[in-house]
Amino acid sequence: MELSAHIDDFLDYLFQVRGYSEATVRTYEIPLRQMAELARCEREGGGWTIDLTPWRRRIASNSRRTVAKKLSAVRSFAEYLRKQRHVPVRLVGDESVKVPKTLPKPVEEEPIREALEHADETERLIVALLYGMGLRIGELAGLKRDQIDRDWVRVHGKGGKTRQLPLLPAVREILDRYLAAHPGGEWLFEKGGAPMNADQLRYRLTKLFRRRGIKATPHQLRHSFATHLLEHGARISDVSELLGHASMATTQIYTKLGSAQKAREYMKAHPLAGKG
Repeated sequence: MELSAHIDDFLDYLFQVRGYSEATVRTYEIPLRQMAELARCEREGGGWTIDLTPWRRRIASNSRRTVAKKLSAVRSFAEYLRKQRHVPVRLVGDESVKVPKTLPKPVEEEPIREALEHADETERLIVALLYGMGLRIGELAGLKRDQIDRDWVRVHGKGGKTRQLPLLPAVREILDRYLAAHPGGEWLFEKGGAPMNADQLRYRLTKLFRRRGIKATPHQLRHSFATHLLEHGARISDVSELLGHASMATTQIYTKLGSAQKAREYMKAHPLAGKG
């Protein structure tokens, strides 16, 4: 089987088996197609030797973070071939790239409230579910009406994992108004009888905040959900479960973010600040 066919199988595996969104699968496809075109790929017995050196030269001008993400996609593909397809793969030139750790940048509470006040029904529900429940944009795009009960929403997350999330009364009210204005349909968000994909929902969100002079992404609202919960006293174990994190260690970054914000406020507020 040619390497391109293996890539097709891997992408189908991510979508069908792992439950990744189309947008996420696309982030794997782009670097893998580029790698297959530029790397030196040779058959070796029943497997492959893939020399990434020519491909690494081509992407060398990318940021360290971008290179690291592309390398991660290739390594995941190689691991899939080894474990799922039992195809031996040897990667050459896959040395890791050191990426500086950065904290997520949540949107402040007041701009979110202002955006909700000036949004149309669809935009308001998009914001309410991303910020009010901490959903990923792919989870939002995949949400069907039969997953929503009176007080709970059943969310299908990464890796096919399902979690139950409580509906805040304020979010329930926004949802009820939306459903009354948009009756019927299988999917929560539809356009022309077809489900809206992650890119369409992302566009509606960024356009809404842009009108308020704010740059905001769906992932930032997810960060805001976690950060604001912790700032108001929520337990980190509960926040981790709500986010659908496989490990609480992933959620720890939000505690660091809270400490960084407190330090900045302290430096600005203390009478000795700025005096040497």
